[in-house]
Amino acid sequence: MDLAPRSTVTFTITSMPKNERGVKTLRRLMRMQPEVQKGLAMLARRRRQFDNRPTTRAGRIWIDRKRPTQLVKVLVGESFTLEITPQIIGDLKSVEKYLDAKAA
Repeated sequence: MDLAPRSTVTFTITSMPKNERGVKTLRRLMRMQPEVQKGLAMLARRRRQFDNRPTTRAGRIWIDRKRPTQLVKVLVGESFTLEITPQIIGDLKSVEKYLDAKAA
């Protein structure tokens, strides 16, 4: 896989990683898409404004925090498009055997 910085590449997951590290790396890479980042920001703002309710507990303020929604799922056949940067080349090389890459 040729990973030149500043190029846009579409990746498709061809097989599932055997260990949790690979799944976490793929999930982190999939969350780097601009449309997913926008959705995560909107959900974080909603949690901050409405979903995290402060209550009094033992005379102190306690905030019951809602768990964040996962917008991406690491499944065979899922695809994502990224602009390659030098910072993510190492992550991509560590999971390249699970991905099929096409120039976008």
